[in-house]
Amino acid sequence: MLDNYFNKLKEFSLFSQAEKDNLTKYITIKKVQKGNYILNSGEVCNHIYFLNQGFARQYYYKNGKEVTEWFAGKNEFCFSIESYFKDSPSKLLIETIEDSEVIYLHKEGLLGLSKSNIEIGQLAIKMFAKSLVLSQQRMESILFQSAKDRYVNLLERQPEIIQKVPLSYIASFLGITQETLSRIRAKLN
Repeated sequence: MLDNYFNKLKEFSLFSQAEKDNLTKYITIKKVQKGNYILNSGEVCNHIYFLNQGFARQYYYKNGKEVTEWFAGKNEFCFSIESYFKDSPSKLLIETIEDSEVIYLHKEGLLGLSKSNIEIGQLAIKMFAKSLVLSQQRMESILFQSAKDRYVNLLERQPEIIQKVPLSYIASFLGITQETLSRIRAKLN
């Protein structure tokens, strides 16, 4: 069950069987039904989550409205960066869009082991670096791309999102209204 997970981690850092065994001590696997939360508002994010199966949406509330920040699909990671590093209650919610199997890697394991093990330290650095790069790319797309370009990029990079989530979530993720998204879609078809 963890083979897929460790294969994904190898993209960040190579590590031995002993290092895998050490990390495994800090791993929990949970089935999360559609519509339930991997992380709820107000909880402290003490894990990095990996979707072994399923699909999830990260969002928060702004002025009483849901604002979608990110989507995570099969073989992808997600977590609340601010809550994880500040040990503060999360404003971000991570909700499953479909029945999911989620691997929870506890912060104590990753950060604790990284202090004494260079390979796990490299794993942590590269995972966090990738998260920061993706966050910056998202921010740049909102700031510098047109709504149409953001939608086209989404179609090219993550086409599965279009089939899995309601248009209201996609519009929120793109930073536009659902009406604007409908107009963009009509022009492209």
